[in-house]
Amino acid sequence: MNSNAFRMPAAALLATGAVALLTAPSALATGGGPSGREGKAGAVVLRADLDVALLNTVHVPLKTELNEVSAPETAGKTALTVTLDGVEGGNAVSVLRADVANSKATADDRRAEAEANLVNAKVHVPGLPLLSLIQVEKVSSKAVCEAGRNPEASANALGAVTVFGEKVTLSVGGPTKVEVPKVGTVTLELSGTRTTSATAAAAALRLRVSVNPLDLNVARVEGEIVLAEAHCETPKAPGPDPSAKSEVKPQAVAPAAAGTTAPGVSRADLAETGGGFLTPYAVGGGVLLLGAGAGALVVARRGRAS
Repeated sequence: MNSNAFRMPAAALLATGAVALLTAPSALATGGGPSGREGKAGAVVLRADLDVALLNTVHVPLKTELNEVSAPETAGKTALTVTLDGVEGGNAVSVLRADVANSKATADDRRAEAEANLVNAKVHVPGLPLLSLIQVEKVSSKAVCEAGRNPEASANALGAVTVFGEKVTLSVGGPTKVEVPKVGTVTLELSGTRTTSATAAAAALRLRVSVNPLDLNVARVEGEIVLAEAHCETPKAPGPDPSAKSEVKPQAVAPAAAGTTAPGVSRADLAETGGGFLTPYAVGGGVLLLGAGAGALVVARRGRAS
């Protein structure tokens, strides 16, 4: 009776204690990711790319933008003048005047957006200081590129449009051509938009200009003018970040039966590695438990002998 009373607790403690000391410590796993790259956006209320030919066969380029912005930025100038050598007596040429002329562009790692607006705008070209090339009541464009969604673009021309002082009706089915004898030709394209899987662009009005005023030393003006233009590019998706770590809790290990190994650990693994940093503690604990069991056995035998 006494022998069994001492021997069974010692054997059970030895079996469970060794397994408890071999329980795996907490582990670390990589995860997470950095924020994605910011998108891109830009807008301009007027873009002019013209060639001005003078009577003396000299060509003067007129390339300029009004309120051109790239995200993040906002602009709101309402007048644009340029000075061209040999044109209009060396005075500044008023290319555009408007009641409202603003552009805005914003972008972050989720969304990129741009817009441009013109209200009561008049466009002039060299050689025609008193006659507007085109006059519009309101034109606008907008482009939106958001992560996880298809890019969107829109453009609008609202109200009356006047070319060389004559009111015209624009067609959505194709370009509109306006010819004025001894003045010139203007071809207008309304509301042009374009989208891809990652970009969007819009222009409210695009004008192809060919003017032959034969005045103020100007023989011909040719080129292109764009009103209210916006474009954007979708932000890039975030990628993996190996520096980010998250803690993984250890799983509980059930006591192993005699002659078996802990779950998920093969005998070959233990033989190959030779144990981990906890091995000395496991061995020491086992020795102590074996000593306690031996002492209990000696006391039991002495009690029986007496």
